[in-house]
Amino acid sequence: MKISGNTVLITGGATGIGFALAQRFLLADNTVIIVGRREDKLTEAKDKHPDLHIKGCDISIEAERTSLFNWINTDFPQVNVLVNNAGIQQRVNLLQEAHEWDYYKKEISINVDAPIHLSMLFASHFIQQEHAAIINISSGLAIRPGVWVPIYSATKAALHSFTVSLRIQLAQTNVKVTEVFPPAVNTDLGGAGLHTFGAPLQDFADSVFSRLKEGDHEIGYGDSEARLTASKAENDKGAIEAWRNFLKNNPDF
Repeated sequence: MKISGNTVLITGGATGIGFALAQRFLLADNTVIIVGRREDKLTEAKDKHPDLHIKGCDISIEAERTSLFNWINTDFPQVNVLVNNAGIQQRVNLLQEAHEWDYYKKEISINVDAPIHLSMLFASHFIQQEHAAIINISSGLAIRPGVWVPIYSATKAALHSFTVSLRIQLAQTNVKVTEVFPPAVNTDLGGAGLHTFGAPLQDFADSVFSRLKEGDHEIGYGDSEARLTASKAENDKGAIEAWRNFLKNNPDF
């Protein structure tokens, strides 16, 4: 994809993978808008990079997604790159319903409803641009589920399927559709300290940005890259082995 001279909108862009990508887009001479639910995190991000544009938005809510799209059309009509990055991850024991359904549904609203809805809103806008891209941040768990995060894994599998369909439908347009499959990355996804064993964030972001520049349409890293070409039997076996290892380390789950 064209890596410079874009106007880039990144959901969940104030922390983690979203912020790391925002930094790289800024350094490559792009206008960058980051969206998030937490105003304090957005302000912290702008304090670090004053050139960032920030917008508070809870993308789990349909009306706020529509409002975001309308605001972009008014204030940044030249936007031509959407990075659907925002996501939440919750550990769930399916035999112990500890919360009301709204608690679990939030994961679906943010991880599935939001990127699909935003992609549909912006696709018609993007085909009017000379160059455009939709980048969906999926997960290696879309290919091989993490059994301890079953809803999260299902949401990423859904996003993967949608991204394939989106790419094929837009194949004859100027809109490039890319899917990124992070492995476990050392961020606060799911809670502080849960992914300290994961891939270094900056190394991961450097790799992703390099491959965006190369034009790859599916981007993995480390273990998640291997999952993309593994057989179904290998991925099924890996899911069971990972589950057993999780239970060993978390016997009270």
